[in-house]
Amino acid sequence: MIPAIVLAAGASSRMGQPKALLRTGDRTFVRRVIDTLRVAGVPDVVIVVRPGADDVVREIAAAGFGRAVVNPDPARGQLSSLVLGLDAIDEPRVVAALVTLVDVPLIAPATVTTLVSRVPGSEAGILRATCRGRHGHPVVFTRALFDALRHADPAVGAKSVMRAHAIEDVDVDDPGVIEDVDTPGDYRRVIESMSE
Repeated sequence: MIPAIVLAAGASSRMGQPKALLRTGDRTFVRRVIDTLRVAGVPDVVIVVRPGADDVVREIAAAGFGRAVVNPDPARGQLSSLVLGLDAIDEPRVVAALVTLVDVPLIAPATVTTLVSRVPGSEAGILRATCRGRHGHPVVFTRALFDALRHADPAVGAKSVMRAHAIEDVDVDDPGVIEDVDTPGDYRRVIESMSE
């Protein structure tokens, strides 16, 4: 079983408003990511949010799929949210965890299924979606790396684990894997690209 962890506890300081609640068409970012994971057949989804994100928690509940986990101290960095997500999904049947960001909302369901399908035959501990030579999200960490993630240096985050272990880049024809929305300019570009 390969559940998903969606990291959504960032402060959105450059955006100026919660990215999880930005809209793409008729859906919020968080709803779009949840829907993508559901369509892709992911069996369990945890969305890690910051304290006081009641509107985001309500949006997750309205999706009817996935569950919110609150990071009590998101200032500790993204790794702290990832570890909370791991703890929430970890059980004996879990062979890997698919990790993505709420601010990468345009990933196609086919990208998720492609990554997940590669896990059993891969010798790498990490599988990462790439498009046009650029790497992005989702990233899959196999169970063998869960403890390394839990004990990684918070100042460096998951990058220290990624530098120390083999990565299989999985090339997909999906620009959504590299479409990261951090600023109002990024958001305008995404909205414009969807209307083309």
